[in-house]
Amino acid sequence: MRTRSVFLAVALAVSLGACAAPDEAPKVAAAAAVKINDGPDQNRIVPARVDAAAALVPERIRATGKLTIGVGAAGSGFPPLAFTATDNKTLIGNEPDIAVAVAGVLGLEPQLANTSWEGLFIGLDSGRYDLGASNITVTEQRKQKYDFVSYRKDDLAFEVKKGSALKVAAPKDVAGKKVAVGSGTNQEKILVEWSKQDVANGLPAVDIKYYQTNQATYLALGSGQIDAYLGPNPTAAYHVATAGQTEIAGTCSGAGSALPGLIALTTKKDNGLVQALKAALDELIRSGAYARILGRWNLTAEAVTAGEVNPPGLPIEGK
Repeated sequence: MRTRSVFLAVALAVSLGACAAPDEAPKVAAAAAVKINDGPDQNRIVPARVDAAAALVPERIRATGKLTIGVGAAGSGFPPLAFTATDNKTLIGNEPDIAVAVAGVLGLEPQLANTSWEGLFIGLDSGRYDLGASNITVTEQRKQKYDFVSYRKDDLAFEVKKGSALKVAAPKDVAGKKVAVGSGTNQEKILVEWSKQDVANGLPAVDIKYYQTNQATYLALGSGQIDAYLGPNPTAAYHVATAGQTEIAGTCSGAGSALPGLIALTTKKDNGLVQALKAALDELIRSGAYARILGRWNLTAEAVTAGEVNPPGLPIEGK
């Protein structure tokens, strides 16, 4: 087993309801060094079955004794949320840890499946996966097809080359800038809306760029082909800490406004599983296992106090 010592950036410990550049963010003490175990032996927290929660699982799933879980970590993945261990096959990170713990409470054997972002939703639609645990943001459009139980705040970050003068706190700050974003993601929708606001205010549109892989995005950022990359705050802060070549220019809610964005366990709508997922998450929060899992990946600042079934979703359309 190999461990990696990293000093996770202050950005990972900052959770904001609206956008703010670093100089405007609340002052937070820097996090201490955290040892990240990226080997295949994860020694995950697997709670004992809780009968009251397990009884809520639909019979068709209970009969299999398994919970199939789609995790969108194809390619290089998204540390510290979901990525492959040093054996290049074992799924690790906060998202699989939460899903495995939920399965434990429900008395089910977790079956983790590494898939693409698109494949994750295809799998949920077809019933191949009972559950999606992959940094999925709750949106009003997605609620038409899926049921959700929120388990983490959705914060985003603008990552820039180290030494960049760019600070981002509002749409005007990226007017005319070249900003990369993942296609089909909630952050893409936010960036498109910001660009529209800039144009409406007489400013240049955001020059939105797309790359197939994280590696290609970071090569473009390092070479100056783009000014910034908008992605999940935990992933950006992890990269800042481990690569040492970039920094956070600003963070914001996944809503792109004061409306809080939420990350949720996701299941096919009306398949009967959502109340069991809520009961399991609430048990993890009550027992302290939830806090220990988030703390392991230095995501404590994004914790919620209770899971919500189908909470208000972002008005921005998601994929």
